[in-house]
Amino acid sequence: MLLLVLGKGKTGSQVAQVARERGHSVRVLDWRENAGASALTAPTVAQVDVVLDFTTPDAAVENMRACLALGARIVVGTTGWYDRLSEMKALAIRRGGALLYGTNFSLGVQELFKLTSDVARLKGYSFHIEETHHTSKLDAPSGTALTLKTILQEAQPDATVEISSKREGDASGVHVLTARSENDLVELRHESFNRRGFAEGAVRAAEWVCGKSGVWEFREIFDKV
Repeated sequence: MLLLVLGKGKTGSQVAQVARERGHSVRVLDWRENAGASALTAPTVAQVDVVLDFTTPDAAVENMRACLALGARIVVGTTGWYDRLSEMKALAIRRGGALLYGTNFSLGVQELFKLTSDVARLKGYSFHIEETHHTSKLDAPSGTALTLKTILQEAQPDATVEISSKREGDASGVHVLTARSENDLVELRHESFNRRGFAEGAVRAAEWVCGKSGVWEFREIFDKV
């Protein structure tokens, strides 16, 4: 496959490296080369099997709009843009493109989501989520923390779920879910040691979505990649 990676930051660069290791051809564009999605023209996108976005929330929306309007396939690892999700879904369906998005492409985090679904059934517990990321992460709380909260409140709509966010150094990501009652405490923890786990999941997602049309959240299909 020919993959186009948008974003030359630490995660985007890792995605490109993993893709090459898995035998794919890769092009990478930074924000200067793709300001306002200017590089995502019909001739350029037509040559690419899947686009992967690891940019910023505003840039991701511009990139999705450009790609999906052309019926292209895009995997979005950027978070902080979900207030535009309905718009992007509608565009993908209308134009016959493919949108695969996720708050976290780490397969370990996907298991954390599954375990959280089990913990969410506990009655008489209060829930707290603590997330820690690097200082350059723009959105807070993290998309992963918000997904954890959504899972808890899907099971218990009236549950109060507090989120604490920390930004420290170059931390790749730590998420801790605590369920506390008068009698005991249950804790789930996921810590990323580096960005490679995110990158591997994103590349496997691109491999899965190639040739497909539709809209998916990564946690719906992660066990198929």
